Amino acid sequence: MIDRRILLASVASLLGLAAFRWLRASPAQAAEKFEIEKTDAEWRAQLTPQQYEILRKEGTERPGSSPLLKEHRKGTFACAGCDLPLFSSETKYESGTGWPSFWKPLDNAVGTTSDRTFGMVRTEVHCRRCGGHLGHVFDDGPKPTGLRYCMDGFALVFHPAAPSAT
Repeated sequence: MIDRRILLASVASLLGLAAFRWLRASPAQAAEKFEIEKTDAEWRAQLTPQQYEILRKEGTERPGSSPLLKEHRKGTFACAGCDLPLFSSETKYESGTGWPSFWKPLDNAVGTTSDRTFGMVRTEVHCRRCGGHLGHVFDDGPKPTGLRYCMDGFALVFHPAAPSAT
């Protein structure tokens, strides 16, 4: 005979797991079709382990760990997965969060999905072309948009602007 406490604990565990799965939105890569699609093995071969964890598994980096946090040259920040230009250096600002922050993406560069991870509802930002997870957008940014695109620096690559001819 099954002990009643074991049965109740098992049922509670199953309900907890079901609730966690409901709270965790499916990754953008699984929900949409993108211009650039690769197998998991192809992504692993192309990306560093940290880039793979962020772009393909929706991970995040430690605050303050990205060299792009202190990148202040003029240029473009692109997706580390497919090199699609995502943000202009003109929209980058110091948010004090420990992640590169921008107040606006380039036109037709990013997509968003609802992220219910950890019981919160946030807006996840991903690359429009390859679906790579980039970070989240919040409504506590500066003017003119009032938005803060809080991006994982390891999900980005920086391309400096060409020197102007004088």
